[in-house]
Amino acid sequence: MTYAAITGWGKCMPPSVLTNADLSTFLDTSDEWIVSRTGMKERRISHVSSAEMAVVAAKRALACAGLEAKDVELIVYGSCSNDEQVPNTASGVQAAIGATKAASMDVNTACTSFLYSLSTATAMIRTGVVKNAIVIGVEWISPFMDWDNRNVAVLFGDGCAAVVVQATEKQEGVLGEQLGCLADARQTLRVRGMGTAYVNQGVMCGDTSWDFDGQEIFKRAVQGMVQASQAVMAKCGVTPDDIDLVVPHQANQRIIDAVVSRSGVPMDKVMLTVERYGNMSAATVPVALAEALEEGRVKPGALVLMPAFGAGLTVCAHLVRWGERVTPLAESDAALPATNKTALQMIQAIRAGKTNVQERSGEGLQRPRFIEQM
Repeated sequence: MTYAAITGWGKCMPPSVLTNADLSTFLDTSDEWIVSRTGMKERRISHVSSAEMAVVAAKRALACAGLEAKDVELIVYGSCSNDEQVPNTASGVQAAIGATKAASMDVNTACTSFLYSLSTATAMIRTGVVKNAIVIGVEWISPFMDWDNRNVAVLFGDGCAAVVVQATEKQEGVLGEQLGCLADARQTLRVRGMGTAYVNQGVMCGDTSWDFDGQEIFKRAVQGMVQASQAVMAKCGVTPDDIDLVVPHQANQRIIDAVVSRSGVPMDKVMLTVERYGNMSAATVPVALAEALEEGRVKPGALVLMPAFGAGLTVCAHLVRWGERVTPLAESDAALPATNKTALQMIQAIRAGKTNVQERSGEGLQRPRFIEQM
């Protein structure tokens, strides 16, 4: 039987840090308020596009795996903040890294996009369509953020990571996954102005406001991630005691705590990045995985559980068996260009350039509820 082992990994984090103190300069908030409700202290703001971050992460992952770009057969680009819709953003990454033989596709399931992309690549390898793939989780959400709405502005950040998956006869890579969608709650997390549906409502694309029902999202996210985790463990015949590491979507510290507690895995087995990076949507799981490897928390043969949820509300949990190698075969010198702009300066420029969004009547158009409901 053919499996799809993860053989390479690489992350690309923008250098500019947006702190809670920075946010308090233009929002009615404080470090204590944000930390107590989310566990977040800072997040990154990118001075380059999502595709540029993805190129760096992909090159680093390829070097780690010892795979040449010319030999890549598939690129799956997971994101909800694509540089372009037509052509797809994956094709831009393909051109930039020189993967001339690769098929390229974008996958958007919001925060679960990386894991759904991993499922896509794994299935295509298992069925013999391709022998290898680069799977990317990236988000450049800052340009789409409603920075005057503290309910969402304090939560999100930018970042990227990628993995290489390759065909193997060893029982490695994704052993099982549980995918789902709680579509009856899709209205609880919506970015208005990020799509053509809002044109007839008088909203220009890019002129965004966010619907965010924190209480309902918390309830559905915890329920969905726990059920998905339990289902994939049962499907693969393992128990919480068998799990060596949990790498969850880093949406909120409270959500992570609740999911881990109800899943029966001790907190010391959980990889956390939420304090330093916030919620990077599709990038949170691969960035946390890459950092877990850098910190030596992924051991040869480890069983890794990766649960997530996203707008839709999409939910999933993946069970991954790690291979023997936990260190890179080589390193890439790919890097982002330098910037002299601070994160706060970039945010203030985004705020200044956005059209004021007027309150609108109709279903779902009310302002989001406050984070304290989470």
